[in-house]
Amino acid sequence: MLVPFAHCDKVKAMTETASRLRMLIVEDSEDDALLLLRELRKGGIDPYSELVDSEERLCLALRENKWDILITDHNMPGFSSFRVLELVREYSADLPVIIVSGTIGEGVAVTAMKSGAQDYIMKDNLSRLIPAINREVREGSIRRAKRVAETTLEYMAYHDSLTDLVNRREFERRLMRALEDTHNGDGDHVLLYLDLDQFKIINDTCGHIAGDHLLKQIAALLSEQIRSDDTLARLGGDEFGILLHGCDGYYARRVAEKLCQEASEFRFVWQNKPFSVSLSIGMVLIEKHYDNASELLSHADLACYAAKDRGRNNVQLYQSNDADMQQRQNDMHWTSRIQQALQSDSFCLWKQDMVALQPNDTDGYRTEFLVRLKEGDDVIPPGAFIPAAERFSLMTKIDRKVIELAFRYLDQTGLGREETGTFFINLSGSSFNEPELFLYICELADTHRLKPERVCFEITETSAIANLNVTQQFINTAKKRGFKFALDDFGAGMSSFSYLKALPVDYLKVDGGFVRNLLTDPIDLGIVDACNRIGHAAGLKTVAEFVENEEVKKRLVELGLDCAQGYGISKPCPLD
Repeated sequence: MLVPFAHCDKVKAMTETASRLRMLIVEDSEDDALLLLRELRKGGIDPYSELVDSEERLCLALRENKWDILITDHNMPGFSSFRVLELVREYSADLPVIIVSGTIGEGVAVTAMKSGAQDYIMKDNLSRLIPAINREVREGSIRRAKRVAETTLEYMAYHDSLTDLVNRREFERRLMRALEDTHNGDGDHVLLYLDLDQFKIINDTCGHIAGDHLLKQIAALLSEQIRSDDTLARLGGDEFGILLHGCDGYYARRVAEKLCQEASEFRFVWQNKPFSVSLSIGMVLIEKHYDNASELLSHADLACYAAKDRGRNNVQLYQSNDADMQQRQNDMHWTSRIQQALQSDSFCLWKQDMVALQPNDTDGYRTEFLVRLKEGDDVIPPGAFIPAAERFSLMTKIDRKVIELAFRYLDQTGLGREETGTFFINLSGSSFNEPELFLYICELADTHRLKPERVCFEITETSAIANLNVTQQFINTAKKRGFKFALDDFGAGMSSFSYLKALPVDYLKVDGGFVRNLLTDPIDLGIVDACNRIGHAAGLKTVAEFVENEEVKKRLVELGLDCAQGYGISKPCPLD
């Protein structure tokens, strides 16, 4: 049916199924349009059609409807097929166009084809019309599908598939553009770095599906709180970034604090269980001294973690003179070096020997393994990298490496199969929380054919008390296998005595801070004496740390301590 433009609303209401060919006809002669439709019906095509005869009506038809094909005359009053082609490229680039005209010449037809027409047909010879329509509708569908696929791929390249937000790659590009604006003096911008505080708990407790739902809901919540010209992105995991365009630090802080408030009032419900969440936000003013987006994001990340360290659910502005941020920046630098060292086997062991102080000692040779990091010709002591490893949860990996190196040494030297001797290996508190560590230790001991009685694991008093139940379980299980345990830095907390009964250890290593000054400080002397007496009352052997001279050693002998360790006894040295 031919639909004059004046009646299009009525016809739209009567439109048949969507599978019917939808044809837009651009023609100033309704008779010619009817002849064209009659030819189509004779060939078995009965399209839904609309007739337009002006540029204005053509624009409206292209905007309001989707068409399968457009048939146009070439010459109309003040309106030619070239203008039709221009408008099609503007509104519907994949729509195939066939020119059907009685006056078009060969040269004009060639020009029209170069301008985007798919075919041209003379009105006095319509035999090619139906094959041309079938061909171009089919190829037009292919072009549309290809364009949709390309558009989808391009969209996916710049957006997060879960939340539909801008992804990290695109966010960094926009961040760099904002930095260029700042360098050119074209406005102030602020970067916010957001971390969802409770995400891991919910993700681990309820599963990844729940975690994904939470992230999508938080993304929607954050989107509602920022302006349309600001940029919200998911940077990875539970981390988001916001680029606030054209604003100062005062406004940015108000926005960040509002985001914290909205998140804290939000309740995530999963399987009828409500969960509270909160945000930690790091804020960076985008200023001229920054050179790239990576530096901005790094400082925003530091500020975000500072917000976490200071209680979570708050906003922290990055300040280069902040001691905590400087320390965290140093720690983050160390994490990459530690990871590299673990991959390249750059950790090595040193040892520091102990001596027996009492003549009736029969336990033989004692030494403590000490971890070092080798970088070229440099040997780096643990004090440089252990704080970073503890802060970024890398100590368990380092502990495993130390155990591996120590057991290999005890195997190669045969010391691990002797009838006497004790070799001390430090374990961090976090390692006691790893369920698989004990199995790893046992398998490695079996592999190297070691006697467990030759190995004594050390844990600091503060770590043991902080995870008392876990520590008890680990020690009890390992002692059944034959391993020994020492409580290191004993006495430092002075809550030690009340916990000692709960920890079935074999050695007490008295904190060196008391040992060092026991000749001049009566309080330190009293503490060392008390630790020794309590240790012996519990049936344990006592070791004094930080023994730096012969006079201190003699006093320790008089007090009755069993062993001594320190620079006055033996300095740390590489393993043979």
